[in-house]
Amino acid sequence: METGQESRAVTLVIDGQSRIFDIDDPKLPKWIDDESLASGDFPYDKKMDEEQYEDELEKVQIELVKLQFWQQKTGKRVMALLEGRDAAGKGGTIHATLAYMNPRSARVVALTKPTETERGQWYFQRYVSHFPTSGEFVMFDRSWYNRAGVEPVMGFCTKEQYEDFLKQAPRVEKLIEQDGIHFFKFWLNIGRKMQLERFHDRRHDPLKLWKLSPMDIAALNKWDDYTEKRDRMLKETHTDYAPWTVVKANDKRRARLNVIRHILLSIDYEGKDEGKIGKIDRKIIDSGPDFLSKK
Repeated sequence: METGQESRAVTLVIDGQSRIFDIDDPKLPKWIDDESLASGDFPYDKKMDEEQYEDELEKVQIELVKLQFWQQKTGKRVMALLEGRDAAGKGGTIHATLAYMNPRSARVVALTKPTETERGQWYFQRYVSHFPTSGEFVMFDRSWYNRAGVEPVMGFCTKEQYEDFLKQAPRVEKLIEQDGIHFFKFWLNIGRKMQLERFHDRRHDPLKLWKLSPMDIAALNKWDDYTEKRDRMLKETHTDYAPWTVVKANDKRRARLNVIRHILLSIDYEGKDEGKIGKIDRKIIDSGPDFLSKK
């Protein structure tokens, strides 16, 4: 920490213990380093081997290119949204998915805070304008579900707006399904100690520092609030036509592969090779209701 800089050390209650975490201290606390991967009931004690990951990732990325050719031929539309706490790995998962797809018809939507005009519109309006057209593959890095988590926790919407959203979201998503869009909703789930490790990494890596926002720091003591909102969101907005898929994401490599596999295995596209896609890891991926039932 630089001399004269005010400490941002906070006391956090984690697993019933009070812990002091100073994000500006360049040394990661041992209790985080030792326990981060296992946090949040993560089922593996080691991260996936990099060589194995690269081999399996290349196979599913080739399948994604096939999927895109099929979309361009048939006009089919695919839309996926990725939600999760800060540092859950949404951006990296999207990058791995889109890396070799044609950017003319595969794109990411990552909206900034709404303008004054947008704040006066129907809440879903600015999102609908980014939906895919014929043959497009679109991924949302955060979505309208800001109103189910960030906004109510941080006080950016009223209680009435929050309650209205939970009622309206399934209706909007029913229209998406009825219009023939292949629609996916992913929640990337990470443990609290893993989130702290990733925040610390961002703070001390000059290439990642831009990722650490004041909102991240403000949210350090709001873990339980976010958990409560996540659970209600999964319960009230999981439907047969727009289900939530929960991905345990302490290991980014496993999370990325399973998100891509879930998309590929859910769509019948031309030239599909299920052997190359591989199988879903059921230790990593779950439906919203099944995830909640295991808590």
